[in-house]
Amino acid sequence: MTDDDGAAVIDKDGMDALVAVLAARGRTVIGPTVRDGAIVLAEISGGAELPYGWGVELEAGTYRLAAREDGAAFAHSAGPQSWKTFLHPPRAREWSADRTADGGLVTTPDATPPPSYAFLGVRPCDLRAIAVQDRVLTGGRHADRGYRGRRAGAFLVAVECTEPGATCFCVSMGTGPAVGPGYDLALTEVLDADGHRFLVRAGSEEGEAVLAELPSRAADTATRTAARDRVAAAADRMGRSMPPVDLQGLMRETLNAERWDDVTARCLTCGNCTMVCPTCFCTTAEDITDLTGDHAERWRRWESCFDRDFTHLPGGPVRDSPRSRYRQWATHKLGTWYDQFGSSGCVGCGRCIVWCPVGIDITEEAHALNRERASGAGEGAG
Repeated sequence: MTDDDGAAVIDKDGMDALVAVLAARGRTVIGPTVRDGAIVLAEISGGAELPYGWGVELEAGTYRLAAREDGAAFAHSAGPQSWKTFLHPPRAREWSADRTADGGLVTTPDATPPPSYAFLGVRPCDLRAIAVQDRVLTGGRHADRGYRGRRAGAFLVAVECTEPGATCFCVSMGTGPAVGPGYDLALTEVLDADGHRFLVRAGSEEGEAVLAELPSRAADTATRTAARDRVAAAADRMGRSMPPVDLQGLMRETLNAERWDDVTARCLTCGNCTMVCPTCFCTTAEDITDLTGDHAERWRRWESCFDRDFTHLPGGPVRDSPRSRYRQWATHKLGTWYDQFGSSGCVGCGRCIVWCPVGIDITEEAHALNRERASGAGEGAG
């Protein structure tokens, strides 16, 4: 049952029903669950596997689970994975080749059918990240057919953020905590004296059909107000922020800043930030053979611009120093991404801060660059 604008309310049993309905439609349901000391994204078979009663404590270079007394399912911030792991997997076979008896070679493109996913618990920042990767990987002259197939079959259940982490800065990037377009269903979790429930809105025809199958009731004013207030309060509790300036211009005007030397003296160039980033998309090719040499395969795997060989040419790598590689990553993410794809490549999820082994904070670096620019230093191209 829904009201005039399609909103409804479901209880915890409605979450169980949601997983069951999505599975009955032939979808593999992926959602947050507690495993190995973290809230990870994995296949779930029921609502009980959601991380009820668990939150996280985040800081630069720090992540730990924290028990909650309220039993909330979605009161946690972005974990080590993003939905990129499923839509743009870390490793995928592209083709195989086999030598025939007469010495010929038969090449077979990988034709593995794309899975039909249902993503339960997509944060607003990650919903925006999916939209960013859609522009990168489904448009232009070199669309990624594998990504396009996985994306076309994905059902997105977004969850508005009511509990930002200490490293979140989605407000600065305009990506949350309220959900934006692109979802099939959107949930807002509410816990108060009236109980534990979820405000649900449909954003697509399939979303409406799924919602119609759930045990629900019309959205009441109290639930609507509570949901709206919790999201608004989350916007005022962001743990981080970017400087309120044109970041594209800031990156362009501080290419020679001394701050790049400071940050890269700490950077390990490990590439963790690119691996956990929900929008980074770079890949490389990896060819393997069996011991006989009669069978070969080409696999595509994630690559990082922090890898020294990422820009290797016959004369050597273009970006040989840690300074040049960190600067490339930051200026592309916050600046030249606009030139290529019409938006920032950063959605404010904060994963790069949390999963940096030495706690480098991209927001801190942006503020430092802005201060240096204001002092008149670090200007010009380089």
